[in-house]
Amino acid sequence: MKKIGFLSFGHWTHSPQSQTRSAADTLLQSIDLAVAAEALGADGAYFRVHHFARQLASPFPLLAAVGAKTSRIEIGTAVIDMRYENPFYMVEDAGAADLIAGGRLQLGISRGSPEQVIDGWRYFGYRPVDGQSDADMGRQHAEVFLDLLRGEGFAQPNPRPMFSNPPGLLRVEPHSEGLRDRIWWGAGSNATAIWAAKLGVNLQSSTLKDDETGEPFHAQQAEQIRAFRAAWKEAGHAREPRVSVSRSIFALMDHRDRAYFGRGGEEKDQVGFIDEKTRAIFGRSYAAEPDILVEQLKKDEAIAEADTLLLTVPNQLGVAYNAHVIEAILTHVAPALGWR
Repeated sequence: MKKIGFLSFGHWTHSPQSQTRSAADTLLQSIDLAVAAEALGADGAYFRVHHFARQLASPFPLLAAVGAKTSRIEIGTAVIDMRYENPFYMVEDAGAADLIAGGRLQLGISRGSPEQVIDGWRYFGYRPVDGQSDADMGRQHAEVFLDLLRGEGFAQPNPRPMFSNPPGLLRVEPHSEGLRDRIWWGAGSNATAIWAAKLGVNLQSSTLKDDETGEPFHAQQAEQIRAFRAAWKEAGHAREPRVSVSRSIFALMDHRDRAYFGRGGEEKDQVGFIDEKTRAIFGRSYAAEPDILVEQLKKDEAIAEADTLLLTVPNQLGVAYNAHVIEAILTHVAPALGWR
């Protein structure tokens, strides 16, 4: 394992037990947690994107703010739902945020997951064409986005522009060199992981995937990663790909940890249906003393296959507690798993 970061879903609620009671709380604390994680030595600050929910949604203002307040840590998403995105405008936003961050963006994109509303992308002005599913539309948006990131000109310039143009066809600006290689696809199945490999994008695999074999979650995820790497090699890409997996991992260090996470109940995978047709498997959580955690995580085949581990954090418990959670893993667990 080369890198460890955190992944925040960015929830807020008016509950008095929550440290994030408004969107402003969540956004500002997300920036503060990224700063704290960088100071602790973590490698990445990643954020989930959900629409029509009391969670983080529009990612680029947040990513730009984190980029301006930090200097080393990777900054990313896991994931942006491409069914909602205008690829042209997204390239502008992503390029600007990446330049502000000095080339540290790691953008996870995907076709999306179950939502708070029915066909929410329709309210954003997008509809699949005849014969196309919403998933097809999301993948099409992704392909356009990736093509635009190459920075090649395509737009015919005005012969009488307001400002002088460079020669040739024009591209979307600002262009951030190298961002194309820092795009990830959040894959929920082996087939979409293989599709991502052929496109030449990195792989993100979360705590949920299609139940394709009936095996334990970590074994199925490890097989997904191996299928991705094989397809990448077959495609003949010049660079080595990156692969991340997400996990809920809590080292029980004090009374707070035991009160929040030490009661058990999530030590096994769970199987359910995320829609009428798709049987999915949800990976287990880990909560134990550090020495026990190390032994448990050594048996997780997907963590061993990946180069990046994203720790899902309970953002509603506040910056200080989440910094404690991250520090406990970095100090007492990660070194035994080969980190640094």
